[in-house]
Amino acid sequence: MSSVNLMAREVAAKIVFYGPGLSGKTTSLRKIYETVRPAHRGEMMSIATEGDRTLFFDFLPVKVERVGDCSVRLALYTVPGQVFYNATRKLVLQGADGVVFVADSQPDAMDANRESLANLEENLFEHGIRLDRFPLVMQWNKRDLENVLPVEQLRQELNPRGVPDFETAATNGRGVLDTLKAITRLVIKDLRAKRIVPPPRPVAPVGGAQPAGLEAQLAQHLQHRQPPPSTHLAPPSGHGPAVAMMPTPVPHRPSGSFPAIAPPPRVEPMVAPPPPPIAAPISQAASAKLLGAVSALAPGDLFDHARAAEAAFMAGNYSTCVTACTDAIRRSLAFAGEGTLAQQAFLLRVDGADLLRIQGLATQQHLRVDDAAFALYVLMQTFVRLNAVGLPASE
Repeated sequence: MSSVNLMAREVAAKIVFYGPGLSGKTTSLRKIYETVRPAHRGEMMSIATEGDRTLFFDFLPVKVERVGDCSVRLALYTVPGQVFYNATRKLVLQGADGVVFVADSQPDAMDANRESLANLEENLFEHGIRLDRFPLVMQWNKRDLENVLPVEQLRQELNPRGVPDFETAATNGRGVLDTLKAITRLVIKDLRAKRIVPPPRPVAPVGGAQPAGLEAQLAQHLQHRQPPPSTHLAPPSGHGPAVAMMPTPVPHRPSGSFPAIAPPPRVEPMVAPPPPPIAAPISQAASAKLLGAVSALAPGDLFDHARAAEAAFMAGNYSTCVTACTDAIRRSLAFAGEGTLAQQAFLLRVDGADLLRIQGLATQQHLRVDDAAFALYVLMQTFVRLNAVGLPASE
């Protein structure tokens, strides 16, 4: 599922290149990486075996066009084509916003193409998604080879829906960018239909009033709003204190005097006692609410690090999640200037006890879900402190 970075006004969408083994998925991503301008691409990560097959995934964040006042970042992944890596393919496919199916155009690969397409439909269905209602583009690859199947036969066998398809040669890049543009258009159209893109930035009204703060934006993004505060004037008898809205009466104006604008009522809240501290460890259900919130709060320079930490948590790699959070926290504190970690934390008012606990967790090998959730929580709090002091400064 796509995510929204409210601070950077950026929508991140995930596109997965799917298909049988050795069909050209990784080669297509490498060609995209070579073609995209360095300023608009991130680091490409790849894990391959001796047979030059992608063992886990390739991840390539690419910035594309804007939607409203938000930019769109594509996270491009590939999956292993081999059948015995189906659990990995299913994991990488989780949260995808669109799929490029890379088919091998050679005649002896047709059975593998059919099997992989059926596997894609099955894995999407397990995630609650129907393939016929999902952004999909077909890529007929290896068209530069001899004795390949006609496109009409490929369409008849693999594309009965008539989704957009393209002839490509991933080795020289022919048609690969056209495929990427087509799936990008479908994904953006789907995001608009689902109203994923946030509304435009609010314009500050005349008179110096400030726009809604970060907390309000975050609450709106997570869609877990708190119930509205009580507006009754006094608590019922026998109940504890409540906030009382007490408007100040307007002074009496003598008859016949020049009309005057009455001042707005002044609210004098009665302070209620603070809630008791939470002593219990963070549960898995509560920690799930942190996912998306961390990347929503992340500055642009640290957005990829926040996404990596969330992805590790979702995959159950809690040690990797803690390590990613520790690295992102150190990078965040570095925005406070030169000095020791303790000095930087003091300047940003980040809890030192939390940092000590994070450092202790980073040295352990076997971590639990509450340890990783705590690391995400501390990282989120660090991002909040950065935003409160206006760091990093906008260029």
